[in-house]
Amino acid sequence: MTIKQLLDQKGREVYTISPNASVFEAIKQMSDRGIGALMVTEGERPIGIITERDYARKVILQGRSSKDTPVAEIMTRDFVYIRPEQTIEEAMAIMTEKRVRHLPVLVNERLEGIISIGDVVKSIIANQQFVIEQLTNYIHGDRS
Repeated sequence: MTIKQLLDQKGREVYTISPNASVFEAIKQMSDRGIGALMVTEGERPIGIITERDYARKVILQGRSSKDTPVAEIMTRDFVYIRPEQTIEEAMAIMTEKRVRHLPVLVNERLEGIISIGDVVKSIIANQQFVIEQLTNYIHGDRS
């Protein structure tokens, strides 16, 4: 399965925040939406990503105030991304190697969506269940 196919199934909505917003606003938005990351954008252009992990490591552990710290100070600027034509397996490899839980999907620096490790695992499990069902049907002689 490709990333494009995954986005077609799950949707392409991406939540964003300004680099000038406070970290508190970012965390509140993540909490309200039940998500773990926001893309940081200037206009339509993605310039970074902020995650719950960034908050824990760069605000809480450093004794900073989330209300006084702008997103730009803690966001990840050199974020890892994936393209729609790449596969779920490639996404899993990237996420594992780079130790990230969210991958923005970009085409020519334009944000097409975002996938999480949960999306990837769910897709891989669904594919494996399909293969198991097909093999079971084959073994039992149901070749329809």
